[in-house]
Amino acid sequence: MSQPPRSNRGRRERNGEQRPPRDDRWSSPDSSSSRPPYYPREADRPPRHQRDMRQEEHHDSRCTNICSRRGIVLICSVLTNALVLICVVAAQVVMSGMSAMGGMSSFDINTNFNLQGTELQQVRELDMQYSQMRAPGIYCGVAFTLTFGVVSLLFVVAGNKPAYRMSPKLLVGALAFQAVGAVVYVVAVGLYLHFVIKVNSTDVCKRREILYRRNGYTWMNCDVSGADAAVALFGLITAILYAAGTGLTVQTIRGLKRYLEEKRRRDAEKRQSGGTNQSAPLRAETTSV
Repeated sequence: MSQPPRSNRGRRERNGEQRPPRDDRWSSPDSSSSRPPYYPREADRPPRHQRDMRQEEHHDSRCTNICSRRGIVLICSVLTNALVLICVVAAQVVMSGMSAMGGMSSFDINTNFNLQGTELQQVRELDMQYSQMRAPGIYCGVAFTLTFGVVSLLFVVAGNKPAYRMSPKLLVGALAFQAVGAVVYVVAVGLYLHFVIKVNSTDVCKRREILYRRNGYTWMNCDVSGADAAVALFGLITAILYAAGTGLTVQTIRGLKRYLEEKRRRDAEKRQSGGTNQSAPLRAETTSV
């Protein structure tokens, strides 16, 4: 029984014909299947701008959002609030005199201060009265700086995402807090210095200064101490930081409004055109201030 395919192949070989080369690209791993390979169409792929936005979101980190200009200003304000707190406590400790030194186990009053008998008792009483007069300043200062420092830190943590994903109420709250903080800190510094000068002008401070100076301790006087001046300095720096943060937050809110208006306009155009046109991705660089 003859086999036509073999005879035809032999006839082609005798006539000098060659079999066309086999294309491996169209060959399937399964020899029994004759289906051509599947190549995804361009329409099945997501638009290019969507892929770019996904890549930007993937590479975007929380540190990038926190370390924006607005976030850096808030972080610096947290640090300056901590410095103000430290200086308030240091001023109270330094100006307390022997009442503060007596509470330290490494200090001996009799060896560090050449005071004995009646003068020693008078100095202790005057130091105690002076410390009680300054107590409202340290209590209010600690509460004030802790409140502003903690709230500033909360706004830093809340800003760990892009501005166009943040709640507008949060940005408005940050704006109001920093604007109020800039004004209140200036007022607080003025009140603190007024309080210190008023306490230092009392008769208790004058008699205390005379007793210390009589025994050679001229640094214990009724002038504004270096720690109190540091409180005022860091307080003013904090007020400046809050003012700068207010300006940056205003820029962020304006950029966010422009971004939302542009987004609404793009959505309206897309609905009118039936959603067939692929619009360019919206950029929100102005909202990342």
